[in-house]
Amino acid sequence: MIVVDSNVLAYLYLPSEYTDAAEALLESDPNWVAPVLWRSEFRNILAGYLRRGSLTFLQAYELQREAEDMMREAEYEVASLAVLELVRDSECSAYDCEFVALAQQLGTKLITMDAKVLRSFPGIAAALSVG
Repeated sequence: MIVVDSNVLAYLYLPSEYTDAAEALLESDPNWVAPVLWRSEFRNILAGYLRRGSLTFLQAYELQREAEDMMREAEYEVASLAVLELVRDSECSAYDCEFVALAQQLGTKLITMDAKVLRSFPGIAAALSVG
């Protein structure tokens, strides 16, 4: 089991330089989990694609539904205290700290490409392996 941030999920569904790495990660460990917040962040990523005209509304909606199906029963609430303690002790946003808090709660790694998270939480956060 691994915690994945919203961008890793996006790499899986939206073609990018990291898509192959996200697919390889899913193949090696298909038990992905995330805080419920991932849904809003993923929708926000899709909103950017919609506004740039890279996706149609129907494509964006289908991708959201597909991701939600994949993550069904793999979404967790995290304690506000844990998130705020991580915020206090780092320069990361509360949004990012939700993913870190979940990884701590489950005793697993967070896979991310967020440089600030990787720098702030080297014992918990690991980069998506590319190449």
